[in-house]
Amino acid sequence: MVDLDIGVLLPTMSTRDGSLGDVGAAARHAEDLGFESVWVADQLIAGTGVPVLESLTSLAAAAAVTDRIQLGLGVLVLPLRPVAWIAKQVASLQHISGDRLLLGVGVGGARHDRSWAAAGVPARERGRKTDEALRLLPDLISGRPTHLGNGAPAHSPVQLSPPATVPPIIVGGMSDAAVRRAAAHDGWFVLGASDDIPAHQARLGVLAAANGRTTPPITANAMVGLHGDPSLPDHTAILQSLSDPDGMFGIPVEHAESSLVRGEPGFVAEHLNIFATHGADRVVVTFVAGDWFRQAELLAQACQRL
Repeated sequence: MVDLDIGVLLPTMSTRDGSLGDVGAAARHAEDLGFESVWVADQLIAGTGVPVLESLTSLAAAAAVTDRIQLGLGVLVLPLRPVAWIAKQVASLQHISGDRLLLGVGVGGARHDRSWAAAGVPARERGRKTDEALRLLPDLISGRPTHLGNGAPAHSPVQLSPPATVPPIIVGGMSDAAVRRAAAHDGWFVLGASDDIPAHQARLGVLAAANGRTTPPITANAMVGLHGDPSLPDHTAILQSLSDPDGMFGIPVEHAESSLVRGEPGFVAEHLNIFATHGADRVVVTFVAGDWFRQAELLAQACQRL
């Protein structure tokens, strides 16, 4: 048996003509099936406006109806929110869930330009704001007096209450800056094929060693469609959905085919095993289509073969 944690992305997004899933029921189902974690995507306006539930609210709903499963943000776009509010929400989630949060964070992508405009945040400032938030969050979450440096008097630090356990901070993104941030924190959420994991791990290890740290664990993502679900569309329809620039995923056409893992549970298990043998510690599975609950059951069958 390989040493690999499996998480699943909750159904907090839908196509424009679809309906959003039952987040609480999905989280309970994932816990009952034995998955290590459930995750939510984060965006104010997804793509060109597909329906998406707010991420932290969704995790609060999942926390309320589960007991053991970890709750992941994959990933929270830090620059879109004031850092003190992020800390307050994270601390609250830690209290509600019993310290089950996995705090995935990132700078946000160019595909979501409507989010920057709606939040009144210049996209060009996202890197600086992310670094500042990462510097401040541990102290704010843990309830220590913190100087925000946002115009508040130097003698008036902010202290949030109740304090909470700082969750693992997992940095998402593939840029040099993202790897630098990941090497200084608790993990890296990478995108791309399983074959790229060894190179990612080596890249991360060099930077972590320069900081006097061990190499943080790697969380990868897999886009999966499992056979055995009558509602799963055919291969062509799935690829069209993945590459639709106005859709849920917006994957470039040239990368859609290589991003997709589609087949029987045994075939999917083989693919997940490759992630593990190449150095990933966790894989978060996104169900690309079909019935979310049936897909989760089929994935659990695949996991039994790891």
